[in-house]
Amino acid sequence: MADSDLRLPQDFLFGFATAAYQIEGSPEAVGRTPSIWDTFTHPGPNRKHPIADGSSGDVATDSFNRWKEDLELLKSYGAKAYRLSISWSRVIDFSGAKTKKKGDRDPINTEGIKFYRTVIEELARNGITPCVTLYHWDLPQALHDRYEGWLDREIVNDFVHYAKVVFNAYGDIVKNWITINEPWIISNLGYNFGNFAPGRTSNRERSAVGNSTTEPWIVGHHLILAHSYAVKAYREEFGIQGGQIGITLDCPWYMPFDDKPENVAAAQRALDTRAGWFADPIYKGYYPASLEKMLGDRLPKFTAEEISVVKGSSDFFGLNTYTTNLVLDGGDLEANGKVKTQFTRADGTQLGTQGESASPLAGTALQLVSHSTCTLAAGLHIRYPSCKNIPVTENGFTVRNENDLGVEEAVHDTDRVEYYRGYTKALLEAINVDGANVKGYFAWSLLDNFEWADGYQTRFGVTYVDYNTQKRTPKDSAWFLKEWFGKHTL
Repeated sequence: MADSDLRLPQDFLFGFATAAYQIEGSPEAVGRTPSIWDTFTHPGPNRKHPIADGSSGDVATDSFNRWKEDLELLKSYGAKAYRLSISWSRVIDFSGAKTKKKGDRDPINTEGIKFYRTVIEELARNGITPCVTLYHWDLPQALHDRYEGWLDREIVNDFVHYAKVVFNAYGDIVKNWITINEPWIISNLGYNFGNFAPGRTSNRERSAVGNSTTEPWIVGHHLILAHSYAVKAYREEFGIQGGQIGITLDCPWYMPFDDKPENVAAAQRALDTRAGWFADPIYKGYYPASLEKMLGDRLPKFTAEEISVVKGSSDFFGLNTYTTNLVLDGGDLEANGKVKTQFTRADGTQLGTQGESASPLAGTALQLVSHSTCTLAAGLHIRYPSCKNIPVTENGFTVRNENDLGVEEAVHDTDRVEYYRGYTKALLEAINVDGANVKGYFAWSLLDNFEWADGYQTRFGVTYVDYNTQKRTPKDSAWFLKEWFGKHTL
Protein backbone atom coordinates (compact mmCIF):
# COMPACT_ATOMS: atom_id res chain seq x y z
CA MET A 1 0.00 0.00 0.00
CA ALA A 2 1.35 3.42 -0.93
CA ASP A 3 1.96 5.96 1.82
CA SER A 4 -0.60 8.23 0.21
CA ASP A 5 -3.25 5.62 1.01
CA LEU A 6 -2.32 5.41 4.71
CA ARG A 7 -3.98 7.60 7.32
CA LEU A 8 -3.50 8.62 10.92
CA PRO A 9 -6.11 7.78 13.59
CA GLN A 10 -9.12 10.07 13.73
CA ASP A 11 -8.19 11.29 17.22
CA PHE A 12 -4.55 11.91 16.29
CA LEU A 13 -2.99 15.11 17.68
CA PHE A 14 -0.47 16.96 15.52
CA GLY A 15 1.35 19.96 16.89
CA PHE A 16 4.54 21.54 18.16
CA ALA A 17 6.35 21.54 21.49
CA THR A 18 8.23 24.09 23.59
CA ALA A 19 9.48 24.45 27.17
CA ALA A 20 9.02 27.43 29.49
CA TYR A 21 12.66 28.22 30.27
CA GLN A 22 13.67 27.87 26.62
CA ILE A 23 11.20 30.43 25.27
CA GLU A 24 9.59 32.63 27.92
CA GLY A 25 12.29 34.98 29.19
CA SER A 26 11.02 37.63 31.64
CA PRO A 27 12.48 35.77 34.63
CA GLU A 28 10.97 38.10 37.25
CA ALA A 29 7.62 38.91 35.61
CA VAL A 30 4.38 38.33 37.57
CA GLY A 31 6.32 37.31 40.67
CA ARG A 32 8.43 34.52 39.20
CA THR A 33 11.45 33.57 41.31
CA PRO A 34 14.63 31.84 40.11
CA SER A 35 14.81 28.24 38.97
CA ILE A 36 17.97 26.15 39.02
CA TRP A 37 18.49 27.10 35.37
CA ASP A 38 18.55 30.80 36.25
CA THR A 39 21.25 30.08 38.82
CA PHE A 40 23.14 27.69 36.57
CA THR A 41 23.34 30.18 33.69
CA HIS A 42 24.63 32.97 35.96
CA PRO A 43 27.68 31.30 37.54
CA GLY A 44 29.20 34.45 38.99
CA PRO A 45 32.73 35.86 38.70
CA ASN A 46 35.79 33.64 38.34
CA ARG A 47 33.71 30.62 37.37
CA LYS A 48 33.58 29.02 33.95
CA HIS A 49 30.29 29.63 32.19
CA PRO A 50 28.51 26.29 31.63
CA ILE A 51 26.70 27.37 28.44
CA ALA A 52 28.56 27.07 25.13
CA ASP A 53 27.99 30.70 24.14
CA GLY A 54 27.87 32.17 27.65
CA SER A 55 24.15 32.90 27.38
CA SER A 56 21.03 32.32 29.48
CA GLY A 57 17.26 32.14 29.14
CA ASP A 58 16.78 35.66 30.49
CA VAL A 59 15.28 36.76 27.17
CA ALA A 60 15.10 33.54 25.15
CA THR A 61 12.42 34.16 22.48
CA ASP A 62 10.55 36.63 24.70
CA SER A 63 7.48 34.42 24.49
CA PHE A 64 6.18 35.65 27.83
CA ASN A 65 5.40 38.87 25.96
CA ARG A 66 5.06 37.49 22.42
CA TRP A 67 2.94 34.41 23.04
CA LYS A 68 0.14 35.78 20.84
CA GLU A 69 2.58 35.84 17.91
CA ASP A 70 3.46 32.24 18.68
CA LEU A 71 -0.21 31.30 18.72
CA GLU A 72 -0.64 32.86 15.27
CA LEU A 73 2.25 30.71 14.05
CA LEU A 74 0.56 27.59 15.41
CA LYS A 75 -2.62 28.49 13.56
CA SER A 76 -0.81 29.19 10.31
CA TYR A 77 1.00 25.83 10.54
CA GLY A 78 -2.25 23.91 10.93
CA ALA A 79 -1.43 22.70 14.45
CA LYS A 80 -4.20 20.86 16.25
CA ALA A 81 -2.29 20.82 19.54
CA TYR A 82 0.45 22.66 21.40
CA ARG A 83 2.68 21.12 24.04
CA LEU A 84 3.84 23.78 26.51
CA SER A 85 5.33 23.61 29.98
CA ILE A 86 4.50 25.55 33.13
CA SER A 87 7.22 27.34 35.06
CA TRP A 88 6.88 25.96 38.59
CA SER A 89 8.44 29.10 40.09
CA ARG A 90 5.96 31.32 38.23
CA VAL A 91 2.81 29.72 39.65
CA ILE A 92 4.04 29.00 43.18
CA ASP A 93 5.17 31.95 45.30
CA PHE A 94 8.67 31.36 46.64
CA SER A 95 9.28 34.99 47.59
CA GLY A 96 9.14 34.07 51.27
CA ALA A 97 11.14 30.87 50.86
CA LYS A 98 13.87 31.90 53.31
CA THR A 99 11.37 31.76 56.17
CA LYS A 100 10.26 28.25 55.21
CA LYS A 101 11.70 24.94 56.26
CA LYS A 102 11.55 21.42 54.93
CA GLY A 103 7.93 20.22 55.04
CA ASP A 104 6.40 23.67 54.56
CA ARG A 105 4.35 24.30 51.42
CA ASP A 106 4.70 27.56 49.53
CA PRO A 107 1.56 29.52 48.56
CA ILE A 108 0.01 30.07 45.14
CA ASN A 109 1.16 32.98 42.98
CA THR A 110 -2.15 34.24 41.58
CA GLU A 111 -0.54 36.48 38.94
CA GLY A 112 1.45 33.56 37.55
CA ILE A 113 -1.66 31.38 37.53
CA LYS A 114 -3.52 34.09 35.64
CA PHE A 115 -0.82 34.37 32.96
CA TYR A 116 -0.97 30.71 31.95
CA ARG A 117 -4.76 30.70 32.25
CA THR A 118 -4.94 33.44 29.62
CA VAL A 119 -2.66 31.51 27.25
CA ILE A 120 -4.52 28.23 27.71
CA GLU A 121 -7.92 29.83 27.21
CA GLU A 122 -6.75 31.49 24.00
CA LEU A 123 -5.36 28.22 22.65
CA ALA A 124 -8.65 26.48 23.27
CA ARG A 125 -10.61 29.37 21.78
CA ASN A 126 -8.63 28.93 18.57
CA GLY A 127 -9.20 25.18 18.35
CA ILE A 128 -5.69 24.21 19.50
CA THR A 129 -5.57 21.52 22.19
CA PRO A 130 -3.28 22.54 25.07
CA CYS A 131 -1.04 19.68 26.25
CA VAL A 132 0.69 20.74 29.45
CA THR A 133 3.98 19.53 30.88
CA LEU A 134 4.33 20.15 34.60
CA TYR A 135 8.10 19.80 34.82
CA HIS A 136 10.56 20.52 32.03
CA TRP A 137 13.75 20.73 34.15
CA ASP A 138 13.23 24.14 35.84
CA LEU A 139 13.18 23.21 39.52
CA PRO A 140 12.58 26.23 41.79
CA GLN A 141 15.93 27.26 43.25
CA ALA A 142 14.22 27.66 46.62
CA LEU A 143 13.58 23.92 46.87
CA HIS A 144 17.13 23.11 45.83
CA ASP A 145 18.38 25.43 48.57
CA ARG A 146 15.93 24.07 51.14
CA TYR A 147 16.80 20.37 50.89
CA GLU A 148 18.77 19.78 47.64
CA GLY A 149 15.68 19.28 45.54
CA TRP A 150 15.48 15.95 43.71
CA LEU A 151 18.03 14.37 46.06
CA ASP A 152 15.53 14.38 48.94
CA ARG A 153 12.30 12.37 49.23
CA GLU A 154 10.53 15.57 50.34
CA ILE A 155 10.50 16.74 46.71
CA VAL A 156 7.70 14.26 46.05
CA ASN A 157 5.39 16.12 48.42
CA ASP A 158 6.28 19.52 46.98
CA PHE A 159 5.76 18.27 43.43
CA VAL A 160 2.34 16.89 44.29
CA HIS A 161 1.42 20.20 45.95
CA TYR A 162 2.45 22.06 42.78
CA ALA A 163 0.66 19.58 40.50
CA LYS A 164 -2.61 19.92 42.43
CA VAL A 165 -2.44 23.72 42.15
CA VAL A 166 -2.06 23.42 38.37
CA PHE A 167 -4.76 20.75 37.99
CA ASN A 168 -7.15 22.95 39.94
CA ALA A 169 -6.26 26.05 37.92
CA TYR A 170 -6.46 24.63 34.39
CA GLY A 171 -8.03 21.18 34.52
CA ASP A 172 -11.39 22.38 33.22
CA ILE A 173 -9.67 23.11 29.88
CA VAL A 174 -6.53 20.96 29.85
CA LYS A 175 -7.22 17.26 29.26
CA ASN A 176 -3.69 16.14 28.34
CA TRP A 177 -1.07 16.24 31.10
CA ILE A 178 2.60 15.25 31.14
CA THR A 179 4.09 15.11 34.61
CA ILE A 180 7.83 15.07 33.93
CA ASN A 181 9.88 15.48 30.78
CA GLU A 182 12.88 13.21 30.22
CA PRO A 183 13.90 12.00 33.69
CA TRP A 184 17.04 10.34 32.27
CA ILE A 185 18.34 13.77 31.22
CA ILE A 186 17.51 15.30 34.60
CA SER A 187 19.22 12.49 36.51
CA ASN A 188 22.38 12.15 34.46
CA LEU A 189 23.11 15.53 32.90
CA GLY A 190 22.07 17.38 36.05
CA TYR A 191 23.46 15.09 38.77
CA ASN A 192 26.12 12.96 37.10
CA PHE A 193 27.91 14.76 34.27
CA GLY A 194 27.01 18.19 35.63
CA ASN A 195 26.54 20.00 32.31
CA PHE A 196 22.85 20.71 32.98
CA ALA A 197 21.35 22.43 36.02
CA PRO A 198 21.97 22.15 38.89
CA GLY A 199 25.44 21.21 37.63
CA ARG A 200 26.24 18.51 40.14
CA THR A 201 28.85 15.92 39.28
CA SER A 202 29.35 12.64 41.04
CA ASN A 203 33.14 12.61 40.67
CA ARG A 204 33.55 12.84 44.43
CA GLU A 205 31.61 9.59 44.73
CA ARG A 206 33.53 7.61 42.14
CA SER A 207 35.80 4.89 43.48
CA ALA A 208 39.22 4.11 42.07
CA VAL A 209 37.82 1.07 40.29
CA GLY A 210 35.25 2.87 38.18
CA ASN A 211 31.89 4.56 38.19
CA SER A 212 30.22 4.20 41.58
CA THR A 213 27.84 7.13 41.52
CA THR A 214 24.66 7.12 43.57
CA GLU A 215 23.13 10.56 43.01
CA PRO A 216 21.68 9.95 39.52
CA TRP A 217 19.89 6.82 40.70
CA ILE A 218 18.48 8.56 43.79
CA VAL A 219 17.24 11.45 41.63
CA GLY A 220 15.70 9.05 39.12
CA HIS A 221 13.94 7.17 41.91
CA HIS A 222 12.44 10.37 43.30
CA LEU A 223 11.36 11.47 39.82
CA ILE A 224 9.43 8.22 39.41
CA LEU A 225 7.77 8.71 42.79
CA ALA A 226 6.93 12.36 42.13
CA HIS A 227 5.33 11.43 38.82
CA SER A 228 3.39 8.54 40.34
CA TYR A 229 2.01 10.38 43.36
CA ALA A 230 1.00 13.34 41.18
CA VAL A 231 -0.91 10.91 38.95
CA LYS A 232 -2.51 9.36 42.03
CA ALA A 233 -3.65 12.83 43.16
CA TYR A 234 -5.02 13.62 39.71
CA ARG A 235 -7.00 10.39 39.46
CA GLU A 236 -8.38 10.56 43.00
CA GLU A 237 -9.11 14.28 43.29
CA PHE A 238 -9.50 15.53 39.71
CA GLY A 239 -10.80 12.49 37.86
CA ILE A 240 -14.05 14.32 37.21
CA GLN A 241 -12.12 16.57 34.80
CA GLY A 242 -11.94 13.64 32.38
CA GLY A 243 -8.32 14.05 31.27
CA GLN A 244 -5.39 11.72 30.71
CA ILE A 245 -2.00 11.93 32.40
CA GLY A 246 1.38 10.34 31.77
CA ILE A 247 5.12 10.78 31.59
CA THR A 248 7.50 11.56 28.72
CA LEU A 249 10.72 9.58 28.35
CA ASP A 250 13.53 10.18 25.89
CA CYS A 251 15.03 7.28 23.99
CA PRO A 252 16.88 6.82 20.73
CA TRP A 253 16.66 3.49 18.96
CA TYR A 254 19.62 1.31 19.94
CA MET A 255 20.74 -0.87 17.05
CA PRO A 256 23.37 -3.61 17.58
CA PHE A 257 26.58 -2.80 15.69
CA ASP A 258 26.45 -6.33 14.27
CA ASP A 259 24.82 -9.66 15.08
CA LYS A 260 27.39 -10.74 17.66
CA PRO A 261 25.55 -11.90 20.81
CA GLU A 262 27.44 -9.50 23.06
CA ASN A 263 26.44 -6.50 20.92
CA VAL A 264 22.83 -7.64 20.68
CA ALA A 265 22.78 -7.92 24.48
CA ALA A 266 24.45 -4.51 24.78
CA ALA A 267 21.73 -2.86 22.69
CA GLN A 268 19.09 -4.30 24.99
CA ARG A 269 21.04 -3.15 28.05
CA ALA A 270 21.23 0.36 26.61
CA LEU A 271 17.46 0.38 26.11
CA ASP A 272 16.97 -0.90 29.66
CA THR A 273 19.09 1.92 31.06
CA ARG A 274 17.60 4.74 28.99
CA ALA A 275 13.85 4.00 28.83
CA GLY A 276 13.48 0.87 30.96
CA TRP A 277 14.91 2.56 34.05
CA PHE A 278 11.67 4.57 34.27
CA ALA A 279 9.21 2.69 32.08
CA ASP A 280 9.65 -0.75 33.64
CA PRO A 281 8.61 0.36 37.16
CA ILE A 282 5.74 2.43 35.76
CA TYR A 283 4.35 -0.22 33.40
CA LYS A 284 5.61 -3.44 34.98
CA GLY A 285 6.19 -2.64 38.65
CA TYR A 286 9.94 -3.24 38.94
CA TYR A 287 13.32 -2.05 37.69
CA PRO A 288 14.98 -3.89 34.76
CA ALA A 289 17.00 -6.92 35.87
CA SER A 290 20.07 -5.64 33.99
CA LEU A 291 19.95 -2.40 35.99
CA GLU A 292 19.70 -4.25 39.30
CA LYS A 293 22.59 -6.51 38.34
CA MET A 294 24.78 -3.58 37.31
CA LEU A 295 24.04 -1.34 40.32
CA GLY A 296 23.37 -3.72 43.17
CA ASP A 297 22.56 -1.95 46.44
CA ARG A 298 23.07 1.47 44.85
CA LEU A 299 19.73 1.19 43.05
CA PRO A 300 17.05 2.46 45.46
CA LYS A 301 14.21 0.15 46.43
CA PHE A 302 10.48 0.83 46.30
CA THR A 303 8.35 -0.01 49.31
CA ALA A 304 5.30 -2.18 48.72
CA GLU A 305 3.07 0.88 49.17
CA GLU A 306 5.13 2.89 46.69
CA ILE A 307 5.11 0.24 44.00
CA SER A 308 1.34 -0.03 44.28
CA VAL A 309 1.23 3.65 43.32
CA VAL A 310 4.00 3.51 40.71
CA LYS A 311 2.75 0.54 38.69
CA GLY A 312 0.16 1.62 36.16
CA SER A 313 0.72 5.32 36.83
CA SER A 314 0.80 6.50 33.21
CA ASP A 315 -2.08 6.62 30.75
CA PHE A 316 0.38 6.88 27.85
CA PHE A 317 4.08 6.57 27.04
CA GLY A 318 5.22 10.00 25.88
CA LEU A 319 8.20 9.34 23.61
CA ASN A 320 10.88 11.90 22.78
CA THR A 321 13.02 10.37 20.05
CA TYR A 322 15.50 11.97 17.69
CA THR A 323 17.96 9.45 16.29
CA THR A 324 19.51 5.97 16.30
CA ASN A 325 22.76 4.76 17.88
CA LEU A 326 24.86 1.76 16.90
CA VAL A 327 25.75 -0.14 20.07
CA LEU A 328 28.77 -2.23 21.02
CA ASP A 329 29.50 -4.05 24.23
CA GLY A 330 31.99 -2.29 26.49
CA GLY A 331 32.43 1.06 28.17
CA ASP A 332 32.21 1.87 31.86
CA LEU A 333 29.47 4.50 31.96
CA GLU A 334 26.57 3.03 33.90
CA ALA A 335 24.46 5.94 32.65
CA ASN A 336 24.63 4.31 29.21
CA GLY A 337 24.36 0.73 30.39
CA LYS A 338 28.12 0.13 30.07
CA VAL A 339 27.99 0.20 26.30
CA LYS A 340 29.71 2.13 23.51
CA THR A 341 27.58 4.02 20.99
CA GLN A 342 28.47 5.46 17.61
CA PHE A 343 27.03 6.40 14.22
CA THR A 344 29.70 4.77 12.04
CA ARG A 345 29.02 1.36 10.48
CA ALA A 346 31.63 -1.36 10.11
CA ASP A 347 32.25 -0.29 6.50
CA GLY A 348 33.00 3.28 7.59
CA THR A 349 29.76 4.83 6.36
CA GLN A 350 27.51 6.94 8.54
CA LEU A 351 23.99 5.99 9.57
CA GLY A 352 22.57 9.21 8.13
CA THR A 353 22.88 12.94 7.61
CA GLN A 354 24.52 14.48 10.65
CA GLY A 355 22.96 17.32 12.62
CA GLU A 356 24.47 20.07 14.75
CA SER A 357 25.33 20.08 18.43
CA ALA A 358 27.70 22.42 20.22
CA SER A 359 27.96 20.07 23.21
CA PRO A 360 27.25 16.39 22.42
CA LEU A 361 26.57 15.38 26.04
CA ALA A 362 24.07 18.23 26.43
CA GLY A 363 22.01 17.40 23.41
CA THR A 364 22.68 14.62 20.95
CA ALA A 365 24.93 14.38 17.94
CA LEU A 366 21.91 13.70 15.75
CA GLN A 367 21.81 11.67 12.59
CA LEU A 368 18.87 11.21 10.25
CA VAL A 369 17.82 7.55 10.63
CA SER A 370 14.10 7.65 10.01
CA HIS A 371 13.24 3.97 10.31
CA SER A 372 14.20 4.15 13.98
CA THR A 373 10.87 5.77 14.85
CA CYS A 374 8.96 2.86 13.36
CA THR A 375 11.18 0.25 15.01
CA LEU A 376 11.25 1.94 18.41
CA ALA A 377 7.49 2.58 18.57
CA ALA A 378 6.75 -0.99 17.54
CA GLY A 379 9.26 -2.33 20.08
CA LEU A 380 7.78 -0.28 22.93
CA HIS A 381 4.30 -1.41 21.88
CA ILE A 382 5.45 -5.01 22.40
CA ARG A 383 7.48 -4.42 25.57
CA TYR A 384 4.70 -2.50 27.31
CA PRO A 385 1.43 -4.02 26.05
CA SER A 386 -0.57 -2.36 28.84
CA CYS A 387 0.24 1.04 27.33
CA LYS A 388 -2.50 1.95 24.87
CA ASN A 389 -0.96 5.15 23.52
CA ILE A 390 2.62 6.10 22.60
CA PRO A 391 2.51 9.71 21.39
CA VAL A 392 5.73 11.10 19.94
CA THR A 393 6.04 14.13 22.21
CA GLU A 394 9.28 15.42 20.65
CA ASN A 395 11.01 14.78 17.33
CA GLY A 396 13.26 17.22 15.49
CA PHE A 397 16.58 18.01 13.86
CA THR A 398 19.44 20.53 13.99
CA VAL A 399 20.74 21.54 10.58
CA ARG A 400 24.54 21.77 10.50
CA ASN A 401 25.90 25.33 10.47
CA GLU A 402 22.37 26.78 10.38
CA ASN A 403 23.31 29.34 12.99
CA ASP A 404 25.95 30.73 10.62
CA LEU A 405 23.41 31.42 7.88
CA GLY A 406 21.34 34.51 7.34
CA VAL A 407 17.60 34.20 7.57
CA GLU A 408 17.22 34.12 3.77
CA GLU A 409 19.25 30.90 3.60
CA ALA A 410 18.29 29.36 6.93
CA VAL A 411 14.58 29.23 6.14
CA HIS A 412 15.33 26.77 3.31
CA ASP A 413 16.16 24.00 5.78
CA THR A 414 16.40 21.10 3.35
CA ASP A 415 18.00 18.64 5.79
CA ARG A 416 15.29 19.29 8.36
CA VAL A 417 12.59 18.78 5.72
CA GLU A 418 14.18 15.47 4.75
CA TYR A 419 14.40 14.49 8.40
CA TYR A 420 10.69 15.13 8.91
CA ARG A 421 9.85 13.43 5.61
CA GLY A 422 11.57 10.27 6.74
CA TYR A 423 10.30 10.26 10.31
CA THR A 424 6.68 10.99 9.44
CA LYS A 425 6.77 8.20 6.85
CA ALA A 426 8.11 5.85 9.52
CA LEU A 427 5.42 7.06 11.91
CA LEU A 428 2.73 6.20 9.38
CA GLU A 429 4.18 2.71 8.92
CA ALA A 430 4.47 2.13 12.66
CA ILE A 431 0.76 2.84 13.04
CA ASN A 432 -0.63 1.16 9.93
CA VAL A 433 1.79 -1.74 9.42
CA ASP A 434 3.14 -2.59 12.87
CA GLY A 435 -0.01 -1.65 14.79
CA ALA A 436 1.75 0.69 17.21
CA ASN A 437 -0.64 2.79 19.29
CA VAL A 438 0.72 6.20 18.35
CA LYS A 439 -1.91 8.93 18.64
CA GLY A 440 0.13 12.11 18.65
CA TYR A 441 3.16 13.80 17.12
CA PHE A 442 4.80 17.01 18.35
CA ALA A 443 7.63 18.49 16.32
CA TRP A 444 10.49 19.98 18.30
CA SER A 445 10.32 22.84 18.15
CA LEU A 446 7.92 25.59 17.21
CA LEU A 447 10.75 28.14 17.53
CA ASP A 448 14.49 28.35 17.53
CA ASN A 449 15.22 28.92 21.22
CA PHE A 450 17.62 28.62 24.15
CA GLU A 451 18.89 25.09 23.64
CA TRP A 452 20.18 24.38 27.15
CA ALA A 453 23.97 23.85 27.30
CA ASP A 454 24.25 24.74 23.60
CA GLY A 455 22.75 28.16 24.28
CA TYR A 456 21.70 29.82 21.04
CA GLN A 457 24.28 28.05 18.86
CA THR A 458 21.93 25.21 17.98
CA ARG A 459 18.58 25.70 16.25
CA PHE A 460 15.74 23.16 16.37
CA GLY A 461 12.87 25.40 15.31
CA VAL A 462 10.61 25.23 12.28
CA THR A 463 10.51 29.00 12.79
CA TYR A 464 13.67 31.08 12.45
CA VAL A 465 14.12 33.54 15.32
CA ASP A 466 16.37 36.57 14.97
CA TYR A 467 17.56 36.85 18.58
CA ASN A 468 18.38 40.53 18.18
CA THR A 469 14.92 41.59 17.02
CA GLN A 470 12.85 38.51 18.02
CA LYS A 471 11.37 38.49 14.52
CA ARG A 472 9.88 35.09 13.62
CA THR A 473 10.18 33.75 10.06
CA PRO A 474 8.70 30.38 9.04
CA LYS A 475 11.09 27.80 7.59
CA ASP A 476 10.28 25.35 4.79
CA SER A 477 9.97 22.56 7.39
CA ALA A 478 6.93 24.27 8.93
CA TRP A 479 5.09 24.23 5.61
CA PHE A 480 6.15 20.64 4.93
CA LEU A 481 4.64 19.47 8.22
CA LYS A 482 1.45 21.43 7.64
CA GLU A 483 0.98 19.86 4.21
CA TRP A 484 1.93 16.33 5.30
CA PHE A 485 -0.36 16.17 8.30
CA GLY A 486 -3.13 17.81 6.31
CA LYS A 487 -2.92 15.00 3.74
CA HIS A 488 -2.72 12.12 6.22
CA THR A 489 -5.23 13.18 8.87
CA LEU A 490 -8.79 11.97 8.58
